[in-house]
Amino acid sequence: MIRPPKLQLGDKVAIVSPSFAGPGQWPEIYQLGLHRLTKEFKLKPVEFPTTRQVRASARDRSVDLISAFRDKKIKAIIASLGGNDQVTYVKNLPNQVFREHPKAFFGFSDNTHLSNHLWLNSIISYYGGMILTQFAFQQGMDPFTIKYLKKAMFVGGWTQLEASHQYNDIDLDWADPNNISKNRVYENNSGWFWDGQGMIEGISWGGCLESIDEMLRHGIAIPSLTDFENIILFTETSEETPSKSYVFRVYRALGERGILAKVKAFLVGRPKAWSFENQQTTSAKKKYRQAQRETIIEIIRRYNPTAPIVQNLDIGHTEPQIPLPYGGKLKVDTSKREIWAKF
Repeated sequence: MIRPPKLQLGDKVAIVSPSFAGPGQWPEIYQLGLHRLTKEFKLKPVEFPTTRQVRASARDRSVDLISAFRDKKIKAIIASLGGNDQVTYVKNLPNQVFREHPKAFFGFSDNTHLSNHLWLNSIISYYGGMILTQFAFQQGMDPFTIKYLKKAMFVGGWTQLEASHQYNDIDLDWADPNNISKNRVYENNSGWFWDGQGMIEGISWGGCLESIDEMLRHGIAIPSLTDFENIILFTETSEETPSKSYVFRVYRALGERGILAKVKAFLVGRPKAWSFENQQTTSAKKKYRQAQRETIIEIIRRYNPTAPIVQNLDIGHTEPQIPLPYGGKLKVDTSKREIWAKF
């Protein structure tokens, strides 16, 4: 795998909208994210033509992605937000331009598709760190998130991952500018949940479970079964709060394709258990997460009786967030209860 060069203070970074153009829908939130990127990270954002175009075509978004990677002045690419349609066009992106101009890409959720495309071209990306969600976090960016973003952007090397002491998954409405100065509601975090034994090293692949489902349904190219012999699979679920039966079926699909039996270890992000459409109580959220944890262990163990499974990580649709290297090396040590990632 190719590890893109680290950033330097003052570097130009592309801001793109490969999925939904959130900056056009919520301009105040977008500007807050750009301000934080400039002030906290000392980077210079470069907006591309479709970044604010809510109904930009897949072709035009493709052009922006290709241009951002090809532009020698651009040193990294950051997604503004996720969405739900990358499966329709990422499969048609070229390969050579990415191989010739490897750069760090930051994004998650629907951006799973682009990270998978980069993985297939041997390029490491980072699963996390979008402008509207992490950089524009109301009141102030989470220090835990800042720490890991800076490791991904500027530092590199092996880093021991931590479990956050508290988490947030109750959103504030982006449509109300008054929310920009409000604090999010945090709750105590339960830490990681471990199952299985072993000391494992591999490279990561995975992402949002709903996007992985799309890849499987539509026959999108993913790593081969031989590749999966060296993979640590990571997944997480979105604000759609999928049912435990849905999670079971997607994991079963991975099992029936022979993937679960090959994978060396499993990492699972803390499920987002609240959305504006599903405003669950603290008690209901706890039950939802427990049901998903138990479902994942049950289905994995049908296909892989021994591989380590670690759940409730700060990856994906949660705050704080670790921008996990996608395609980077990971180490899982169940005896020490440690996880290491090479940033």
